[in-house]
Amino acid sequence: MTTLLIAMGGGLGAALRFVVDGVVTARVGARIPWGVVLVNLTGSFAIGVAASTLDGTTAAVVSTGVLGGYTTFSTASLDSARLALRGRGGAAVAHAAGTALACVAAAWLGLAVG
Repeated sequence: MTTLLIAMGGGLGAALRFVVDGVVTARVGARIPWGVVLVNLTGSFAIGVAASTLDGTTAAVVSTGVLGGYTTFSTASLDSARLALRGRGGAAVAHAAGTALACVAAAWLGLAVG
């Protein structure tokens, strides 16, 4: 049952990521992938809170399922690679490093808040 709940949570998280990324991109444009940055920051914060406040099946469903489906470092990596391929090497490095550092900070803050 836990595996099914995690899978359902993952689907919910992926759908939420799609919506958040689409809304942000529609409002600010796609030159810089701010939607994915926002997803990874909010997801990192939320997983920090979840890790410090939940346990057992609830923790697995929320962290591995919902937040695992919601956050997307694979997409963030692809966005950085695409920036580099478009000749925007500085933006690619800034995006990759900035996203990683900001998400670690968000997870730390989430742990502290939780």
